[in-house]
Amino acid sequence: MLQLEDVHTRYGNIEALKGVSVEVRQGEIVTIIGSNGAGKSTLLMTICGSPQAAAGRILLNGEDITRTAPYDIVHLGISQAPEGRRIFARMSVLENLQMGSVPSGGRHFEEDVQKVFTLFPRLKERINQRGGTLSGGEQQMLCIGRALMARPRLLLLDEPSLGIAPILVRQIFNAIVEINKEQGLTILLVEQNAFQALKIAHRAYVLSTGRVVMEGAGRELLANPEVRAAYLEGGQKEVA
Repeated sequence: MLQLEDVHTRYGNIEALKGVSVEVRQGEIVTIIGSNGAGKSTLLMTICGSPQAAAGRILLNGEDITRTAPYDIVHLGISQAPEGRRIFARMSVLENLQMGSVPSGGRHFEEDVQKVFTLFPRLKERINQRGGTLSGGEQQMLCIGRALMARPRLLLLDEPSLGIAPILVRQIFNAIVEINKEQGLTILLVEQNAFQALKIAHRAYVLSTGRVVMEGAGRELLANPEVRAAYLEGGQKEVA
């Protein structure tokens, strides 16, 4: 479904991605793990066209989208739940979901909003509450729900567990698995909680200072001694 071929991304003179190649197949959960500054969020933003890749190619179902505008990428079926949630704080839960449905034209709004409420019952309980008054975990649910309202073929999730309570982290990851299994949605997940991410991933990549340094099945990397030492046992070092 999605292929990154030798992608380079720069911020001025700083090269954040240094020849990254990643593949996401239809129906998979693919996880990207790595330390802070490894380039994980930049990878997702580059897929979405902001910033655009300085070199290399990004293909969606064989179509080159490397120079495609972010607005058009959404309409091609890629939706992102960004790091830091970035919901519309002054809008209600329902209004946030309405905004998410704009790329799909809102034609299936009632059906889609019920799917979101089934996935995240808390949001239904807070349907008229302003987004900015929700807890961190509830805001993350809303962020994911808003992304789903666009009816994407590929969902990009950037640090969905960041800054939320452990009990809600489990709910979020359970929801990711359910979205993948029940809806057949393909998911590319960037996550610092390597244990939870690798546990649910079909395949995974380890990103280190802008380069892919390791890849394999999620469970294989979960058992890899070098990955465990760096990301699962309190270590902060990069995998070489």
